[in-house]
Amino acid sequence: MDTAIIFDCEFLVIEDAQRRYWCGPFDPDPVIAQIGAVKLGLCDGFPILDAKRIYVRPTDRHGEDYDIDPFFTQLTGVTEEIIRADGISLEQALIDLEKFSNGANFWSWGKDELNMMAISCYIANIAPIIPANRFDNACKLLLLAGMPYEDIKKTSSNKLAAYFELEHPPLKGHDALDDALSVTYVLQNLLQSGALSDFNVIP
Repeated sequence: MDTAIIFDCEFLVIEDAQRRYWCGPFDPDPVIAQIGAVKLGLCDGFPILDAKRIYVRPTDRHGEDYDIDPFFTQLTGVTEEIIRADGISLEQALIDLEKFSNGANFWSWGKDELNMMAISCYIANIAPIIPANRFDNACKLLLLAGMPYEDIKKTSSNKLAAYFELEHPPLKGHDALDDALSVTYVLQNLLQSGALSDFNVIP
């Protein structure tokens, strides 16, 4: 493939839910509410070819819409009004994401596909649309490029471009598209400089 998709997801959370591993009596299932995806060219200067932000209408195990918690809005900027106006079903979101990819492989900072394809699809009672072998962890690429493992472990996606001191348009942390762009800018820079030769990590 001559392109790669760098993506990020924002999934439902309330205050301290992460500390409880989403096991508290009032914690929502960690289902997807926003997907950000960037299409990166893997030749001819490694250009950013396209970008997409998708809002997903999060539903619970009974098919009812989740309310958007104020903590989630404060963290991500995603409001109830945005979800009601622009949110689409998870199934449609994944169809749109697959069309956007045009068959390219997906990379995230970590394993965001587990929340998107495994948890969210399970809760929505739909079959995953994109197979697991199309996804991989961009942390592997940074390790290949020489980023110290200890730094990888403590650097979040939204801090990655700053870690490499790259100039870029303003980014908002915990916005799925902006976090995907943070990772993309770094990968683009490493490819352009020769520190990263290719994306041939997936078997």
